[in-house]
Amino acid sequence: MYNERGRAMNCKQTPIASAVAVAMLMVAYPAYAADSADTQTKDATTTADQTITVTGIRASKQASLAAKKNAVSVVEVITAEDVGKMPDKNVADSLQRVAGVNTITAGGTEGGFGENDRISLRGTPAALALTTLNGHTVSSGDWYSLNIQGGGRSVSYSLLPSELVGRITVHKSSQADFVEGGASGSVDIETRKPLELKDPLTIMGSAEAVHSTLADKTDGQYNGLISWKNPENTVGLLVQGFSEDRHLRRDGQEFLWWDTTDDLWGGNSAVLAAHPDLKGKYITGLTGSSLFLQERKRKGGLIDAEFKPAGNFTIDLSGFYSKLDATNYNANFMLDTFNPITAGGISPSSYTISGNTVTSLQFPTTCPATSLSPNCSSVSSSVEDIAVRPGASSSSQFINADLKYKVNDQLSFSGKLGTTKGVGTTKDIGFEVWMPYVGGGYQTHGLSSPTSITLPGANTPSIGGNSNTVGGWASDVTATDKETYFQIDGKYLLDFGSIDSVQFGIRSADHKRSLEDVPGTVGAGGSNFGAIPSGTFTNYPGNFGSGLGGGVLANGWTLPESYINNWANQNITFAGHIYQSEFNVDEPVQAAYAMANLNAGNLTGNIGVRVVGTEEKVTSNQLMAANGGQGTYQPVTTKSDYTDVLPSANFRLELDKNLIGRFAVNRSMARPELGQLAGLTLFDIQQTGSGGNPKLKPIRSNNFDLGLEWYFGQNSRLSAELFYMDLETYVTFGSYTATFYNQSQKQFTQYRMSGPVNTTGEVKGLELSYQQPIWGGFGVEANYTMTHGKETQAAPNSACATTGDCDLIGTSKNAYNLGVYYENQRFNARVTYNYRSAFLNGLDRSSAIYQDAVGTVGASLDYSVTNQLTITAEGKDLNNPVLKSYASTPDQPRAFYTNGRQYYVGLRYKY
Repeated sequence: MYNERGRAMNCKQTPIASAVAVAMLMVAYPAYAADSADTQTKDATTTADQTITVTGIRASKQASLAAKKNAVSVVEVITAEDVGKMPDKNVADSLQRVAGVNTITAGGTEGGFGENDRISLRGTPAALALTTLNGHTVSSGDWYSLNIQGGGRSVSYSLLPSELVGRITVHKSSQADFVEGGASGSVDIETRKPLELKDPLTIMGSAEAVHSTLADKTDGQYNGLISWKNPENTVGLLVQGFSEDRHLRRDGQEFLWWDTTDDLWGGNSAVLAAHPDLKGKYITGLTGSSLFLQERKRKGGLIDAEFKPAGNFTIDLSGFYSKLDATNYNANFMLDTFNPITAGGISPSSYTISGNTVTSLQFPTTCPATSLSPNCSSVSSSVEDIAVRPGASSSSQFINADLKYKVNDQLSFSGKLGTTKGVGTTKDIGFEVWMPYVGGGYQTHGLSSPTSITLPGANTPSIGGNSNTVGGWASDVTATDKETYFQIDGKYLLDFGSIDSVQFGIRSADHKRSLEDVPGTVGAGGSNFGAIPSGTFTNYPGNFGSGLGGGVLANGWTLPESYINNWANQNITFAGHIYQSEFNVDEPVQAAYAMANLNAGNLTGNIGVRVVGTEEKVTSNQLMAANGGQGTYQPVTTKSDYTDVLPSANFRLELDKNLIGRFAVNRSMARPELGQLAGLTLFDIQQTGSGGNPKLKPIRSNNFDLGLEWYFGQNSRLSAELFYMDLETYVTFGSYTATFYNQSQKQFTQYRMSGPVNTTGEVKGLELSYQQPIWGGFGVEANYTMTHGKETQAAPNSACATTGDCDLIGTSKNAYNLGVYYENQRFNARVTYNYRSAFLNGLDRSSAIYQDAVGTVGASLDYSVTNQLTITAEGKDLNNPVLKSYASTPDQPRAFYTNGRQYYVGLRYKY
């Protein structure tokens, strides 16, 4: 990881609307007599599984299967007990084993950190999946600066420990009463409620020790819950808290960017004239050995109070807060290949070319006579960047009130009123040293192993070469995401042929996002390299890179975090604003829906429509004059609004007692990422970046699902589902050039930019699932998802138009999960393997980032000493996976990372 710095309406009749209209006509007449007057459609939000006593792996599977089988829409369900039997440390860990759900271990393209952070559904970007808690929206922050500036909508699951879970429901098809915003589907995380727990007094707690092998640190993780309710089951109070620490170390090799010498800073005509075969060929610019250290402290809790002042009236008040303190340190010792060519005019002594990639390159070890700089005094072979981020953190919180009122036997109402807030902040401080010219070079090995780097004298601190030999950068960035919401839902029971009830409701919300970016100025004293005491210098750990497979520059020198912090305190002043980066978004939303629930004997389902009006007010700062300093800016607000009509239909056909067929069709939408509307991210050395587009349209999708489920035995299922998403509007990235203030050069320069534009796309695929107890306490479970996604229209200046690369972000062609478990009355064990193939992870420095295929192994062992006390042992990433990424081809690697293994040992208590 490295850091430098109109009005549109959409109300036309769609194919989905036509299909739903036809379906409504088909079921509007009495098809079958209702089984009874009070028979109600079961959907994924009902409590069909509450009568099941969950005591073990098989019982948890039974609860999950019962909920899925009875649901009228296409869902997957995970129970609290199932989470408790796995090495799940946040909610995303649990979701990664669900067919059609993919996880990534970071919020963007910064690589992975040994903990699942984002989820996506059916091979689409994480922003297209909506996450709710107890049916309402939730805001979250990010701790990494580029993600803070990017202004995403997806929820950071690193803020949601698995102990929160009462039940998780993955909605793969939509229906009218769901909150809009999930074009690919939604995930609802239900917390425990005091009046729903079986016993008047419930106490649960766990204490664990986690050992991270690469960091070689052991930390404590503690969770507790206490719930009370009165004998009449009319008053209940639940309090839950968590405090979880973990040390993290990540070893990596990073390729900051690939570029051609003739593209970067004008290249060097003499070098290109001497070596014309290098023209237009891609060279790795900065190739570094990256050491990342972090201590994560996740603390927070949940409180829930339920009241039934009358038999027909329930009030549920809940509040949640979670904060992840994520102070971190990142040292990156980098080979610089562009500086010798562009600043020194030095020709490489040897090189090899494969396709359009320079796969190996070596410079002479002594300064050649042809150098543009006498004795190479202004030329560097390498640069050391050390970044510290004190106080980096992310948080999420909400306050919510749920009301339920039963007017009579036919009519009932429910409502929600609440507010949610997420904050992400980091103070990003960088210390940079350019070192003298010593030659050096590289030899790539594709993705088979890290690139071999040669750099004489890398273990000895030195200074020289570049005119800016010692320097730094700093910024203090904070993003605040808020939403207030209000909704009322009604339900009226009918006896009208095949329609047994209707639902209706309204919702109003106001979403706001703001970004503040304060620059740090490095004083003159900050460039005094000679003032560093000799005893301060240190080297990378002796085992650095051992898990990567060799090749990395493992013995580079560095400076400890404490020194960089002291240097910053003495030499950096934070003041003012980086106006070109700051923005505000205000997004009021109004929605209304109506839905009919169907019960025609063996056929159940729902048909409905949701109408949503969205207004976007995007304010950013426009450069008026580049008159010295950082220029003069003026706030500019762009307004737009759009209306979406979202019809939906879900049908469940009971072909046999244990054979269920499903068909679903709906139209869905997701609003653009907030950073895509207004954000700005610049990389000053490369002079590349990405900027926002306030005129983006929302992502709209027409979705189809067809499935067959066979429940052939107790806790056994075999199912297949076909799905198709027609993305009428999808967000891809085009390219352009623009002028911005360069924080490193302290002047305005031209940047090669990427910016979001609308296009079209499609996603289609197949999901297969199987689970079954075998014999003697053993059981197996497996699922497989095949997905094909592509842009179907080439937007101007996009990668699809210029290079033919039309991949959708997040689409893995193949993903599967395998699991084996064993249990008896006292002991249970489970081993799992999770795999996903390569996928496009996004853009970084105007270059595509593909995450290569990766598989992970997890295991858990539980032994019940008594009915209340259990000893646990768990392991994550037991195969020590290497995360690999590449640019447009595997010949151009972008990163190799390893985070080591994690081992957990602890006690759980339940009373």
